[in-house]
Amino acid sequence: MNNRNFKYPDTAAYDCIMAYFKTKDIKIDDIASITYKMQLQFIPELTEEEATSAVIDVLHKREVMNNAMVGIALDQAASKKALPEPLQSIVENDAGVFGVDELLAEGGISGIYGKIATTNFGYLDRVKHGILKRLDTVQGEGVNTFLDDIIAAIAAAAGAKLAHKYA
Repeated sequence: MNNRNFKYPDTAAYDCIMAYFKTKDIKIDDIASITYKMQLQFIPELTEEEATSAVIDVLHKREVMNNAMVGIALDQAASKKALPEPLQSIVENDAGVFGVDELLAEGGISGIYGKIATTNFGYLDRVKHGILKRLDTVQGEGVNTFLDDIIAAIAAAAGAKLAHKYA
């Protein structure tokens, strides 16, 4: 049964995500840069400030925060080798046939922003540029299996938010 007195900790959830991003040297501007570069061809008048604002808006949505915190927690557990086998090996090695990382990010983050966000996410998941490339290829800095997809989904969702604004 739900605790009717529970108040969702919006600020704490956002702060938790931002603190984790800081440990991974991820800045909002890194995510906004991906959004800006992706949408500029469709919205020539787009500014970097608008992209940054869209990323911040996306990051404050509860569904986004919930999915981001779950993915982050799974990466943290895998980094500590705290997942049961064979899940530990699958997550630690970012097994190509796993797909749960993409499912969490696409379905729970970019998917809530519609088809534009979904196609943006698919593109970013394949191209992996900017901070996404570093997160996907870095060795020795912990597990980023979910994190790279979370960042891609946030950038994709922000891009969709901008596309809808300018439509």
